[in-house]
Amino acid sequence: MPDIQDSNAEIAQNIKYLQDSIYVISGKWKLPILTAVHQGKSRFRDIQRTVGGITSKVLSKELKELEMNKLIVRKVYDDSPPSVEYTVSNYCDSLHNVVKELIDWGKHHRDKIRED
Repeated sequence: MPDIQDSNAEIAQNIKYLQDSIYVISGKWKLPILTAVHQGKSRFRDIQRTVGGITSKVLSKELKELEMNKLIVRKVYDDSPPSVEYTVSNYCDSLHNVVKELIDWGKHHRDKIRED
């Protein structure tokens, strides 16, 4: 959270940065897809099975957005039939600590809600 001593301009700039971050990783599917690919699920169907509940159309759209934001690398092989594999980019590694913190927070939040 921003420090109470931050100026209005700093707060406004921090909000813009936060909105940029949310834009890139927002939604139900992007972080689960990144986690699946990071864990070695590189083919479209493998990603879809691992994430579970995602349609082919939505997965395709999300993968394109992740590629556009340089978090996923798509590689097409000239096999017969052609095959496509996805890997996380080196840039995606910059999200590692953020995702780990979100996982930890989600676990603690789930435990907190269940204790009542």
